[in-house]
Amino acid sequence: MSATADHAEERTNPAGRLGFEPGQVVQEIGYDDDVDHDLREGIESLIGQDIVDEDYDDVADVVLLWFRDEDGDLTDALVDAIGLLEDGGVVWLLVPKTGRDGYIEPSDVSEAAQTAGLSQTKSISVAKDWTGARLVAPKR
Repeated sequence: MSATADHAEERTNPAGRLGFEPGQVVQEIGYDDDVDHDLREGIESLIGQDIVDEDYDDVADVVLLWFRDEDGDLTDALVDAIGLLEDGGVVWLLVPKTGRDGYIEPSDVSEAAQTAGLSQTKSISVAKDWTGARLVAPKR
């Protein structure tokens, strides 16, 4: 695919900027009525298969964690997500944007990630109502 086609994909598919690749297993946690369905469909289009749910019983390449302020303890959720990952896997933490119901302060996201042993490598707007933070575990 040409660089121009890659950029066109990023503009038409909101998941294009998140680095998903064909064949990856993406496990979703925190699905609810408020998730961004266009983003989910875009991810499934890129990986070439359905996103697996919380009941999936194998390791995943990526955990997609939708998290809102009222969902409990973010550090605990991140530690649980790490346990679902293949070595070298990524957690995409998706939180509501400023002013939306369930908003979480960026400093709280950073602190929870650090406490869980994760490093934040990227933070981007992923959808109209959601911001994404790409979190990775340190190399073993």
